[in-house]
Amino acid sequence: MKKKYCFAFSILPVLAALLAAAPAPSVNPIDPPVITVDDLPFADLNHNGRLDVYEDYRLSLEERVNDLVNQMTDEEKAAYLTGTGKPGNDGLTNVVGSVEGRVPGAAGTTLAIERLGIPAALLADGPAGLRIKPIRENDTNTYYCTAFPVGTSLASTWNTALIESVGRSIGSETKEYGIDVLLAPALNIHRNPLCGRNYEYYSEDPVVAGKIAAAMINGIQANGVGTSLKHYAANNQETNRFSVNEHISHRAMREIYLRNFEIAIRESKPWTVMSSYNLINGTYTSESRELLTNILRNEWGFNGVVMSDWYGGYHSLQELVGISSNVAAQVGAGNDLLMPGMKEQRAAILQAMQNGTLSREDVDNSVKRILQMVLQSPIMQKYNYSSKPNLKAHAQVTRDVAAEGMILLKNEGNALPFTDTSKSIAAFGVTSYAFISGGTGSGDVNEAYTVSLLEGMSNAGFKVDEALKAQYIPYTNKVKTAEEERRKKLNKLARHLRLIEMEFTQQELEQLAAKNDVAFITIGRNSGEGSDRVIDNDFNLGEDEHRLIDGVSKAFHAKGKKVVVILNIGGVIETAGWKDKVDAILLAWQPGQEGGNSVADVLGGKVNPSGKLTMTFPIKYEDTPSAKNWPGTPAGADPDDVTYEEGVYVGYRYFDSFKVKPSFAFGHGKSYTTFEYKDVKLSAKNFNGSITAAVIVKNTGKAAGKEVVQLYVSAPGKTMDKPVQELKAFGKTKTLAPGESQMLTFTLTAKDLASFSEQQVAWVAEPGKYTVKAAGASNDKGKTAIFIVAKEIVAEKVTPAFAPDKQYKDIKP
Repeated sequence: MKKKYCFAFSILPVLAALLAAAPAPSVNPIDPPVITVDDLPFADLNHNGRLDVYEDYRLSLEERVNDLVNQMTDEEKAAYLTGTGKPGNDGLTNVVGSVEGRVPGAAGTTLAIERLGIPAALLADGPAGLRIKPIRENDTNTYYCTAFPVGTSLASTWNTALIESVGRSIGSETKEYGIDVLLAPALNIHRNPLCGRNYEYYSEDPVVAGKIAAAMINGIQANGVGTSLKHYAANNQETNRFSVNEHISHRAMREIYLRNFEIAIRESKPWTVMSSYNLINGTYTSESRELLTNILRNEWGFNGVVMSDWYGGYHSLQELVGISSNVAAQVGAGNDLLMPGMKEQRAAILQAMQNGTLSREDVDNSVKRILQMVLQSPIMQKYNYSSKPNLKAHAQVTRDVAAEGMILLKNEGNALPFTDTSKSIAAFGVTSYAFISGGTGSGDVNEAYTVSLLEGMSNAGFKVDEALKAQYIPYTNKVKTAEEERRKKLNKLARHLRLIEMEFTQQELEQLAAKNDVAFITIGRNSGEGSDRVIDNDFNLGEDEHRLIDGVSKAFHAKGKKVVVILNIGGVIETAGWKDKVDAILLAWQPGQEGGNSVADVLGGKVNPSGKLTMTFPIKYEDTPSAKNWPGTPAGADPDDVTYEEGVYVGYRYFDSFKVKPSFAFGHGKSYTTFEYKDVKLSAKNFNGSITAAVIVKNTGKAAGKEVVQLYVSAPGKTMDKPVQELKAFGKTKTLAPGESQMLTFTLTAKDLASFSEQQVAWVAEPGKYTVKAAGASNDKGKTAIFIVAKEIVAEKVTPAFAPDKQYKDIKP
């Protein structure tokens, strides 16, 4: 075995100096250069007194990786394509080493090969911030991370520059805590409002989801750590997520469930992509060469690592013990790294290599991609992580972004902002006293503190009815503890049950209305990984919640006083049945650890709300286009199949095209000021490769504020059915003072105008008249302009994929 020496002295400064002083060596890949001890005074030498090619930092990454692969045995290659296990999960033990060693709470690790000096890269969860254990054995220090707002909140800012700053903060914590790759962001489409992980995801629209994800990735990776874009693809439900077979048309895949990933990958270049659990048209995504090689790599140019979701390719967690997933199909498809890794998978890979069912070329390609990731990671660069990120600065970032993501759904009679701190507030709702900062599962964060709603209001100088507070706190503690105990007895991924509201007599409410100046009612919902939401007492409000809203509204309105509802939720709920009974509704989302302060900033007018919905709020659940086939068949807890019969008509595309009125439309959001749009100006009347649209937005109100400008395009719809309109671009103004204006410009390409033609297997823009609309919401009239496409444009030819395994037809208007 080759003798290895540790780096007693860092050779990087020496190499850097030599590289600056000397010309680059002439490299012959067949006969790599010999670097002797005379060339470098301090180096990692083998027994022949020479520096291995892979250790010469002057050479290209590709050359170094090729040298490593040539030195690896078959056993090492097979092992390198699996992680090192997940100790403590359902009795399963790790394969080798332990992720608990370096950073407890990390999600997994790549294999270290000490013989060749290859360290283990560490992976950790993190859609709303880094998730690691805060307390460690035999260590008096704490290792808290910043809990940022959930994905729905972040996307509701429509502010890619702000999201990039959030990413930079998360990436800094990732690096300073010794993590190499963050398992984030998650950008799956909100196909149905009951998906338990919608709070992690960004939107029902692929343009919003893709661009928000790209901004997050660019921010995180600016720190020199990697990301893992997930879950690729169509991971739109938690019910039987390991093995549900999704029947989706090629067009719907391209336009809805892949377009978000395509945008993110082209605009940010993540280090890794995580394949999802589900099957699409009969094939596991982790075994789909169409997805992982033909589309992801060959069409989009992705050159990083594809890793499986944890235990991806298994039918269920019950199947894990003693068997392997179909490793030959997974690696052959381009799924490089099987996570968290099991010894049975390693043995199966080695056997497949030896019997020829898995080509050595596929194995080597996967090994190379993992090595490229590891060689550029902080651990390989011997980064001296501090375990002391700037949590104070990041707390301010999360406070700011949470406030900007809040959406003023309704504000009759200028009920908000509530600026008089001398007036008394009656705070109703158990969630006012048990505020929810984020969802659960892998999207959770172990933060040092959470600013509750009441703490935030107190910090802002608001006066809360202390007697009412004294009633609520013991009741809230009781029902919250009972729910936590219930979930512990089941498992950590059990479905959340909402907390039942405290009951009041109408006489009690009238007394509270007499001595307080305004009522705030907080409605809360929580969900997480492993289970989906339900309609009754979750999507729909419970009878107790309706009684509370009805009673409080009746009592306070009788005294001429306002009622404000605060929605502390992660996803969509029913609003049509009660929204007319209250004066204002603030959608605060699950706003992270500074959430109480952020809510108070908006309620009090310190921050003018500028968030907009990235999803549609239907009048009733049954109006959702996927409601008829959610979560699949047979009905019950374990459906085998789900058919996406709604095709491309997801979210507002359905509501607009089928003329179904929503409760709150996609893109909706009010402000404490008003904005006026000037006419849209186009760069040309006829499309020729691209076209630019410009619109001027003016603040016509009395308060400074920001506006989200949404650009929709309506296509002719002659050769194929088309949604009435589709979002193609968006932008956010700076903070505009009263009377101030700003011009925003958007450039549209042929791909932006095109729909996917299954017959031509191409993105095609049909000839005819196109209408561009700049508006503040999908249902606003906005300002429009028209241009002409003279003849059909084939914007992009692609490879055939997603052959149906079931006969059905997508719906059409």
